Amino acid sequence: MIADGAEDEEKWLAAGAAAFKQNAFYMQRAIDSNNLKDALKYSAQMLGELRTSKLSPHKYYDLYMRAFDELRKLEIFFMEETRRGCSVIELYELVQHAGNILPRLYLLCTAGSVYIKTKEAPAKDILKDLVEMCRGIQHPLRGLFLRSYLAQVSRDKLPDIGSEYEGDADTVTDAVEFVLLNFTEMNKLWVRMQHQVSHDLCCIACESLPFDDPELRLAVGLSGLQGPAREKERRERERSELRDLVGKNLHVLSQLEGVDLDMYRDTVLPRVLEQIVNCRDEIAQIYLVDCIIQVFPDEYHLQTLDVLLGACPQLQPSIDIMTVLSRLMERLSSYAALNVEVLPYFLQVEAFSKLNNAIGKVIEAQEDMPILSAVTLYSSLLKFTLHVHPDRLDYADQVLGSCIKQLSGKGKIDDSRATKEIVTLLSAPLEKYNDVVTALKLTNYPLVMEYLDNETKRIMATVIIRSIMKNNTLIATAEKVEALLELIGGLINDPDESQGVEVDEDDFEEGQNSVARLIHMLYNDDPEEMFKIISILKNHFLTGGPKRLKFTVPPLVVSALKLIRRLPVEGDNPFGKEASVSATKIFQFLNQAIKLGQIPLVLNQLCYSLRFLSLSVGAFCLLQIIEALPNVPSPDLAFRLYLQCAEAANKCDEEPIAYEFFTQAYILYEEEISDSKAQVTALQLIIGTLQRMHVFGVENRDTLTHKAMGYSSKLLKKPDQCRAVYGCSHLFWLEDHEAIQDGERVLLCLKRALKIANSAQQMISTAQGSSTVSVTLFIEMLNKYLYFYEKGIPQITVESVESLIKLIKNEEPMASDPSAESFFASTLRFMEFQKQKGGAIGDRYEEIKV
Repeated sequence: MIADGAEDEEKWLAAGAAAFKQNAFYMQRAIDSNNLKDALKYSAQMLGELRTSKLSPHKYYDLYMRAFDELRKLEIFFMEETRRGCSVIELYELVQHAGNILPRLYLLCTAGSVYIKTKEAPAKDILKDLVEMCRGIQHPLRGLFLRSYLAQVSRDKLPDIGSEYEGDADTVTDAVEFVLLNFTEMNKLWVRMQHQVSHDLCCIACESLPFDDPELRLAVGLSGLQGPAREKERRERERSELRDLVGKNLHVLSQLEGVDLDMYRDTVLPRVLEQIVNCRDEIAQIYLVDCIIQVFPDEYHLQTLDVLLGACPQLQPSIDIMTVLSRLMERLSSYAALNVEVLPYFLQVEAFSKLNNAIGKVIEAQEDMPILSAVTLYSSLLKFTLHVHPDRLDYADQVLGSCIKQLSGKGKIDDSRATKEIVTLLSAPLEKYNDVVTALKLTNYPLVMEYLDNETKRIMATVIIRSIMKNNTLIATAEKVEALLELIGGLINDPDESQGVEVDEDDFEEGQNSVARLIHMLYNDDPEEMFKIISILKNHFLTGGPKRLKFTVPPLVVSALKLIRRLPVEGDNPFGKEASVSATKIFQFLNQAIKLGQIPLVLNQLCYSLRFLSLSVGAFCLLQIIEALPNVPSPDLAFRLYLQCAEAANKCDEEPIAYEFFTQAYILYEEEISDSKAQVTALQLIIGTLQRMHVFGVENRDTLTHKAMGYSSKLLKKPDQCRAVYGCSHLFWLEDHEAIQDGERVLLCLKRALKIANSAQQMISTAQGSSTVSVTLFIEMLNKYLYFYEKGIPQITVESVESLIKLIKNEEPMASDPSAESFFASTLRFMEFQKQKGGAIGDRYEEIKV
């Protein structure tokens, strides 16, 4: 049935267009022959096609535009007739002889346009007569197009300031009165469309339908509530297509030069708002208020805010006032951004207070306003405040407070669109100030976040961290760090996990990596304040569960190590006597952690032994690290951190703490690192770190070195054993420390490594026949011998080096391995280069006969 109706409408349009075209042809022929009588006759017949009620607004507009084009030709003809001696007054009366009122009024408007051009009568009188005569058409669709035509032909003939039609008797007040009256009548017709009956065809068709058949009733959309709903939807769609006809009147008013601020405030705005409020139509109210905001200057809005905002609570409760007010605030914000000199006027007219009060009244008047609309209003107000009054943080905090007032009592917001708008609200200060420190000054900021669900809190926390990283914002005080961690609590300690709610792993890792990057932005040059920051971070992170610690503890440790490196090795405690990084504080600190079961038992003994020591700030920081590291769920990561912390303790000359770090690293190696490749890497780290340690006494160093040697001998593969053992030789000879220069033990390590290489050669030869692995090991051993020989260790003799060279040359597999051969050749070239250098080193190398 709907398709049939559309086809019938096309047929009616085609028939009307054909008749229209025919009469237009005869009208043009009469114009060409200067036959006024026939021109009026055929033009009236042509315009009679606009009397139809069978077309939708869209199709009717097609017919109207055809009429408009032809009427422009007729207007030119009328003007020429007056020049040829025809009285314009007689012409004005002659067109009124048309038989039907609609063609008569179209012709009257056309003749009236010519009448005004001739200036034989005041423009205001003619305009008043035309606008009153148009009352004769009360059909909404036909009346709207007729008055639209009147507005169009009179637009350039209004008695405006500077217009050729301005005179003693014609003033801009008359022009304004004409446009306002036409606007009022058009709006009434437009609103009436909402309540008119359906098209004639629909009425006729409905009368002939057998309504006893429920299937047929359903098919045509007349069953139950479906019919009225569809009819209402159709009427609203048709009205939306016609809204610009009404809105053009407001645009005409905004273009009048004579409409200054005083006239706008005293006449135009009150009259327009009165019509908008009194029409009590949702579509008309929201569209026309938006038209006011869009077409009139921003300066006028600023000076008449109280009048415009005062009408908002009087509008229908169901209209989307949120969108209207948001656009108004956007316009004013843009106005302030483009014209800095007008900012004092915003304060002068108290724009913020008026907008804030108006929003409160609108929300109060609309008791059923969705929470989304309320939050959106305050979000727009906050953006307005940040753009217009960026220095008034109290204004921004007041907006957040008003938003909290609306959210109070509603618990967690479960509307996804509302929560998204809250995120927009909270993001606005970050985007404006590019400084989260400023946002932390807003006391109501964290209170708004309390109304977000856990997922949205995580999103908001990510937004905050991204803002900090993007703008390189440093958070420099413990108080601000505490406040920041409360804001991003959704990433640090998530209640969803404790409740068993599944969290996406990728999102989780991304969030934790963000927190890890954030730690490096928390910095203060003052060691005491920096230590407080580290303590706060540690306390928060330890509540986040083991899953997070592998992300958060490493950067925390690095931050603490940076602090330690900034501290002097010796000197007074920077914290002073009162803070006294003393035994009592350390004991209390560690005792609390021990109660939580977070520190190995060995630390209890360590704490006891430190009770009577005067420790440095670095030692105090290291103790905190000891407390945190056992919680790291990744053994490899914890192992590396232990070694880094041991180096830091070495710098602070804290032998017990450094030894404890090494002990914990060894425990992890023995209990957690089982993969052979991982063991090789771990041993390299142990040997390299231990070589750089100077804080250990003889006993502790021997213990740790012996352990490293033992681990080296127990590696799974012989080549790995060999490399680890000759690597341990560096632990017995440090150039800068005479106390750690034991040539005998260096030689012992090298001999043991050589023995392991021989053993590896025999095993491989037995299994495969030949291998280049052992040859490569021998060449590596040669390089170690040369290194220590060059250092002048007496135990490394010329004979031992020459015998090793001879051994390598006699190895058969080397000839079949280009890489081993190249390695050996490079070693020999190095030796030759050292000889050519001369001096003591050259003399030593001269003794070696290759």
